Amino acid sequence: MDLHDKEILPGEILPVVIIGNGPSGICLSYLLSGYTPYLSPEASHPNPLLHSKLGEQPHLSLLEQDLEYLCEGLEGRSSNPVAVLFDSLLLPGSDFGLDHSSPLEWRYEPERAIPHLVLGKGPPGGAWHAMEGSMLTLSLANWMELPGLKLKDWLRDKRRNVRNDRATPAEIASYYQHYVTQMSLEQSFACGTTVTSVTRQPSNQEGSPAYWRVTGLQRREGEELGDGSSVSEEVPFSLLAHNVVLATGTHDIPARLGVEGESLPFVCHSFWELEAAISRGELDQSSDPVLVVGAGLTAADAVLAAHHLNTPVYHAFRRSVTNPGLIFNQLPKMLYPEYHKVHQMMTQQQHQPSPPPQDHARNLHHHSNPSSPVSLSPSTSSSPSSYPGYLSFPRHRVVAFRPDRKCVLESDSGQRTVVQVSKALVLIGAHPNLSYLDDNGCPLGINPKEPITCRRNPIEVDPFTNKVVAADGLGMYAMGPLVGENFVRFLKGGALAIASDLAKRQREGGGRGERGLATDRLMDKWVDRQVTAQTEAEVCVLDS
Repeated sequence: MDLHDKEILPGEILPVVIIGNGPSGICLSYLLSGYTPYLSPEASHPNPLLHSKLGEQPHLSLLEQDLEYLCEGLEGRSSNPVAVLFDSLLLPGSDFGLDHSSPLEWRYEPERAIPHLVLGKGPPGGAWHAMEGSMLTLSLANWMELPGLKLKDWLRDKRRNVRNDRATPAEIASYYQHYVTQMSLEQSFACGTTVTSVTRQPSNQEGSPAYWRVTGLQRREGEELGDGSSVSEEVPFSLLAHNVVLATGTHDIPARLGVEGESLPFVCHSFWELEAAISRGELDQSSDPVLVVGAGLTAADAVLAAHHLNTPVYHAFRRSVTNPGLIFNQLPKMLYPEYHKVHQMMTQQQHQPSPPPQDHARNLHHHSNPSSPVSLSPSTSSSPSSYPGYLSFPRHRVVAFRPDRKCVLESDSGQRTVVQVSKALVLIGAHPNLSYLDDNGCPLGINPKEPITCRRNPIEVDPFTNKVVAADGLGMYAMGPLVGENFVRFLKGGALAIASDLAKRQREGGGRGERGLATDRLMDKWVDRQVTAQTEAEVCVLDS
């Protein structure tokens, strides 16, 4: 996985460079490596209209068909039409609990492969390797799988039973890493790489086409020391590519509140900091309460972890508990009992502020002044406590953190409350690190004046090709959380859209001029390597 072992000649322009080796990049690599989906002759689809459309040209692969035509009339839980299409073909009827087999059959056709390179900071799997290993994933196991390798079957070989049809993040990370090996994709992956710049190089007067330059650093193990350890070094690299795919996800930079005292040492911004404090024995039932800020799933995991230790918990969040946008109001209770429990806690044990004196009832300045704080115990509740040691603060925001470990909370009516805590966990999401793009990629967003975020301001792409609308030139694509697709189940649609568009462009422009000849030579070398890797994999299977 060393870039120096990739046989890339100086000045050679790769057809595709993918930045990010999470499930988005892995799935796209699979499609670009010659694995091609067709409608199986014996298969049927529960949607008769879609089945009829697919049957019109059964000799064509899905990559050669008109995706926009196939998407017409389909509905699903994603706003991306190709994501809904691909999900419907991979997991027909799954939204209704149906267990239809996929009508697709996958054929390995190395002559269709498009040479590419996948860059990632860590091992294949991306941010999944940094997520908490003990909690269950939100999605069902089969929603997390990639084409060609059933996650349930893989899990069954790893443990005795598949609990609640869900897996842990550690298992998912291991699955993705194994997937790259199982599908013989390793030669396309360069791990330990950090991209520092992506720039557009214009065409010159000699007729050389415009291309993308991707530069960065790759971490490599250096000389071995006497104690058996080795010193790593960072080696610069520079790659040229006709096409570049942004697939870096959005888990790089924890979101911050931007309030006074947020940098104090007792204020944390990741779940692992809570786990570290627990492992050091810093939290128990005698500790001051932990303040959890946020109403997402990571915040819920933190509440559960602290509650399991009988550590008191204050839980502050901006929305009301009945807000339909709250993730807990969108999850089936039977499938997600632990999150239903957290939602019950949030609902049943809310902070009830004392009514203000009558003569101050209309004095907003009085209610906003924290000079006379209300000190609370988490057991404070207007009713007997079903969950002792927990108290929620719906429709509250943090105003400030103080050095004496006091936190100032403010309700949406302006009333302030001061609470004493041992730690504060701000778990309100994360932002992507797009420092390798001009202005951190802001010009590529739907709102070019705002930072890129998954929910509020994703990168704007064409819905059927995933081409970046505001890119500096041709050949820039984006996929996954960067375009608003947070779930693995749906980000596979971005891979299909990009692979389909690249295949179309290859059919239309392949073999023309010097660029076409150079691409043909690279293709020949690529196919030889792919066939060799595939043959070796088959031999290993036969020998095992």
